[in-house]
Amino acid sequence: MLDLEVVPERSLGNEQWEFTLGMPLAQAVAILQKHCRIIKNVQVLYSEQSPLSHDLILNLTQDGIKLMFDAFNQRLKVIEVYDLTKVKLKYCGVHFNSQAIAPTIEQIDQSFGATHPGVYNSAEQLFHLNFRGLSFSFQLDSWTEAPKYEPNFAHGLASLQIPHGATVKRMYIYSGNSLQDTKAPMMPLSCFLGNVYAESVDVLRDGTGPAGLRLRLLAAGCGPGLLADAKMRVFERSVYFGDSCQDVLSMLGSPHKIFYKSEDKMKIHSPSPHKQVPSKCNDYFFNYFTLGVDILFDANTHKVKKFVLHTNYPGHYNFNIYHRCEFKIPLAIKKENADGQTETCTTYSKWDNIQELLGHPVEKPVVLHRSSSPNNTNPFGSTFCFGLQRMIFEVMQNNHIASVTLYGPPRPGSHLRTAELP
Repeated sequence: MLDLEVVPERSLGNEQWEFTLGMPLAQAVAILQKHCRIIKNVQVLYSEQSPLSHDLILNLTQDGIKLMFDAFNQRLKVIEVYDLTKVKLKYCGVHFNSQAIAPTIEQIDQSFGATHPGVYNSAEQLFHLNFRGLSFSFQLDSWTEAPKYEPNFAHGLASLQIPHGATVKRMYIYSGNSLQDTKAPMMPLSCFLGNVYAESVDVLRDGTGPAGLRLRLLAAGCGPGLLADAKMRVFERSVYFGDSCQDVLSMLGSPHKIFYKSEDKMKIHSPSPHKQVPSKCNDYFFNYFTLGVDILFDANTHKVKKFVLHTNYPGHYNFNIYHRCEFKIPLAIKKENADGQTETCTTYSKWDNIQELLGHPVEKPVVLHRSSSPNNTNPFGSTFCFGLQRMIFEVMQNNHIASVTLYGPPRPGSHLRTAELP
């Protein structure tokens, strides 16, 4: 049985690990994977057809804990303990829930101190006792008790006191004063772990198509002085097609991984008569997982020839490998009476909406089926790749965009950087 420390408005954890509000989904999954012998039977709950309409949930069934992540920014929003019999809980080092200590209203009052009167929800038959960043829900024994504790508006109170002996059914940890209005906080500095994260990624465009990326980056830096507190650093970097490997390293730092392409499965769709000729050397990717970006370099020139932006939707084969890339892509409208205008495609755009703005792509989509080996099956099914304005949109079966691949003609990186950087 897990023995965990409760920190209101912040976290739930122990000396080895901690689930912190604002933590990215990938870090929470990494904790679960590292401690898989202790934390077992974890479920991933999400909406397959509408992944943005419901929170993404990691359900620790053996321990009675749910971790609820915001559907958009994929940071931890609420920690719910829904079965207190499966876990030990303490506050400031003192247990208020264990096999020997029942989490009664008296025990909660003793451990956490006084607060406002409990609020009764007649539909759920629950009393909610709220502290800042922490709520407890108490179960009533029967419907016959409900009339005794109806709201007493004559005295201006939302409800009367919770009956003695009532035990906690659920506990919630969240940010702010209200569980209903809470939002996932910004990522805490303790979660950066030396990594750089992308707050936003803007696709830069020239007259014919994408020219490069402008990234607004976040990092945990330290101010001058030995005792200075760590603080958030925000800065912008730009990378372009034709930039050298050294240019990209100086702009974004070292990648998390370098991947060498063994083959190009899309080569068969090329009109080139030399498409069947094997290459003597392999192109290679810089994988920036916390940015949600891959950068492909040409094996001969060592210059950027492709960018790949990942949306990290649940239900995709690459889910949880990359952090979500919050991109904005300007698209040229080619409908009548709309020459020269652009519309913006974002991480959350649906493919149908893009087609309505731009008209249907000229060519039919290429069906992409991923698997880890020839004998393995992909439980998430195929995706569809549409070509548009020097870009390939990989679209999932629920109509959301899984990734966008940007192509561009090589260009001298030094000239662009001198001309366009402030």
